[in-house]
Amino acid sequence: MRRVKILGCGNALPERKIVFGDQTRYRLGEGQTLLDLSEQAIRNALNDAGLDISDLDCIIGAMATPLQAIPCNAALLHERVAKGTEIPAMDINSTCTSFVTALDMASYLLDAGRYERILIVSGDTGSAALNPNQKESYELFSDAATAFVVGRGEGDTGVLFAAQKTWSEGAHDTEIRGGCGLMTAFKFNEENREDYFFDMKGIKVLKLAARVLPDFLSESLEQAGMTLEDIDVVVPHQASKALDMIMSRLGIKPEKYINRVSEYGNMISASIPFALCEAIHQGRITEGDVVMLMGTAAGLTSNILFLNY
Repeated sequence: MRRVKILGCGNALPERKIVFGDQTRYRLGEGQTLLDLSEQAIRNALNDAGLDISDLDCIIGAMATPLQAIPCNAALLHERVAKGTEIPAMDINSTCTSFVTALDMASYLLDAGRYERILIVSGDTGSAALNPNQKESYELFSDAATAFVVGRGEGDTGVLFAAQKTWSEGAHDTEIRGGCGLMTAFKFNEENREDYFFDMKGIKVLKLAARVLPDFLSESLEQAGMTLEDIDVVVPHQASKALDMIMSRLGIKPEKYINRVSEYGNMISASIPFALCEAIHQGRITEGDVVMLMGTAAGLTSNILFLNY
């Protein structure tokens, strides 16, 4: 076990609310940026932890999409909340599961004594690249930001097990092709316009996830020496309205997992940590609970992490 403890967390949503039938989504308003949301989430997390930014010694930006081509997102977050300090800042990106990957990596740094307290910030502006011609994805995503302050744990508090796998046969089932090195912003024209929008082949993603996740979960439980009965709360990526179907396929009972898709939709990298933070603040997750964080991401990548809270 790698000893790590959640010291505080904070969420932030934009004020603009959109309703699609029985589904509520949040989108950035005029003049509002993801940096604004992230700063709010960071200050909420620091307040929850009872700490000041000067008490931290590392900032990790765990986001799916870049705020700028360069510098890294964490440097821009640093400018907002830690300017004038020398706190190191870095990005960790596995798209939708970036927070889980970051928490996994941070647990090694904390357990080894490299750092004492780490800030992990996740959030994305899904609405920025949504294609209105793809109704499924256009009505699925919300903009959001969330931040966690984690430190070295004591006793039995910490990461019990974590694993990550990638099946790159799904690499082009969830993507934005334009805007970076392979298809730069300078190549944009009316003919390739849709390459600069988010493109998701939802059925293909769902079929691949349904095929690979059961074995991945079974292997992870076996390697960790655990069973599903040992898990108190499951916080999955709020990927889509198919969440209940995937959880059922994995043998996870409805009362054991958190489903906030109808309330928030898919918040990309903020999805898992937002639901985790909300559950902590609502008392659904309490000290001593064994929590499983899991989800799929573009790639296709999947993460599973068992945390003794």
